[in-house]
Amino acid sequence: MSPNTSFDRVELPLEEPFGISRGTTVTTENVVVRIEDGEHVGVGGAAPSAHYGETVDTVEAVLPALLDVVTDLDDPLAVDAAHARMERVVRNNPAAKAAVDIALHDLAAKRADLPLHRYLGLDPGNEVTSSFTVGLADTPRMRGRAEEAVRAGYEVLKVKLGSDPDHDRKIIETIRDVAPDATIRVDANEAWTPREAVRKSEWLAEFDVEFLEQPVPAEDPEGLRFVYERSAVPIAADESCLTAADVPRVADRTDIVTLKLMKTGGVRPAIEAIHAARAHGLEVMLGCMLESNASIAAGAQLAPLLDYADLDGSLLLAEDPYHGVSMPDGHLDPATFEAPGTGAHAAPDPATDHGTRDE
Repeated sequence: MSPNTSFDRVELPLEEPFGISRGTTVTTENVVVRIEDGEHVGVGGAAPSAHYGETVDTVEAVLPALLDVVTDLDDPLAVDAAHARMERVVRNNPAAKAAVDIALHDLAAKRADLPLHRYLGLDPGNEVTSSFTVGLADTPRMRGRAEEAVRAGYEVLKVKLGSDPDHDRKIIETIRDVAPDATIRVDANEAWTPREAVRKSEWLAEFDVEFLEQPVPAEDPEGLRFVYERSAVPIAADESCLTAADVPRVADRTDIVTLKLMKTGGVRPAIEAIHAARAHGLEVMLGCMLESNASIAAGAQLAPLLDYADLDGSLLLAEDPYHGVSMPDGHLDPATFEAPGTGAHAAPDPATDHGTRDE
């Protein structure tokens, strides 16, 4: 029997404005896909980024064709075949494909009655800690967010910086002051020139910053190499590395690749990119967009394959219509992921649920 498919657009206001070097966001939109086999429902989410040429409108425009692929498959659990056919009917559009891929993986693991990481045969023994992101804003606001994160028990902070060198340094000084024991990572989101990045890396090292993510524009691969060869801290490539095909292009100019399900096109191509990174001797961080647990939960299931995680997108929302896997204080311990599938499930309606909220 062919599965039933559907999708809905979901508006997700943020808990507070979230800034990076390219601008500030107050509300994001995701598209949630459901694939049903009559007994189980697979859930997946798309969190498109205009920076990569996708919007919720483009996602909704291509999803009917992508979901037709699923209903036409003899075996809806044949994820490789689904990807091959999706590539034939729709080019690019990785966030839309990610939603379908995640829903297929969720459905497959639920039918096997296994958490996704066990369905994939991953070793649950590798625990990683997700960072909590402090968005770019004025220094007092960023200090307050860092203080809140530390009080909540987060041990790893990812700090967004911009184009003002004096402001950037003041931000790091302030956050290191309120979080003296925290691991701090910095993300410039392509905002710096190569020489500026090298200069900043020197004082970032003084504040014991773990690594610097995407200091220069993705369109400047030689600039990335320049920074990598001279930086006082390790370098991570995010916007410069979208899929497995990009890994060889950055392998000699970065220490870490930052992968995202919304860039790769889902769980299966993310695993391919992770293996490509390993083959080139690179470390791997899995990141996210501003997205619901409808997709974040799938990323968390890949923790056994990661060196670093930045899976806090749902924590930045005012309210998430989906809950995910347990991530207390950012700690991702796959051995505790017990629910079948990705672990994503609809949040109870506060108007009707009077019990304790499942975190």
